[in-house]
Amino acid sequence: MLKTKKLTLLALLTAIALTIFMVEAQIPALVPIPGIKLGLANIVTVFAVFALGPKDAVLILSARIFLGAVFAGNFSTIFYSAAGGALAIAVTIGLRKILTKKQLWVAGALGAVAHSIGQMAMAVLLTATPGLLAYLPVMIAVSIVTGTFTGLCAQFLVNRGNLWKIISK
Repeated sequence: MLKTKKLTLLALLTAIALTIFMVEAQIPALVPIPGIKLGLANIVTVFAVFALGPKDAVLILSARIFLGAVFAGNFSTIFYSAAGGALAIAVTIGLRKILTKKQLWVAGALGAVAHSIGQMAMAVLLTATPGLLAYLPVMIAVSIVTGTFTGLCAQFLVNRGNLWKIISK
């Protein structure tokens, strides 16, 4: 792919992920626990890891985390998002070599669990409140459900051959 074309694709996927993130931020929390949300922007991240590769996916995720913090107007959340995102993408990249295109839902679920663990670790670190770990089992349970959904969506996109043909031309 030409550099201009690749840059355009990365910018487009970043914009899609950022738009999904901003729309989702307007949805009221499903449960009254901070940090729990659907994580629909991660569809783009899982898709990018498996369709484009780790380096491009890290660029997309990094840009989305930074711009999401800027546009949401709460820059302090960048620490939580970055910790969760870094752990989640590391797990997803690790799974890239062992999962088939029909198992991407596993990457979504495990990536979401890793994200929750990273977020919680950062929360404990920043607040010096180990008691927050009591919420981790709930966050992990929700992560498995939401991550499976985002993984299935990414799996659908990766397995759509004609979609990949369109973006890689």
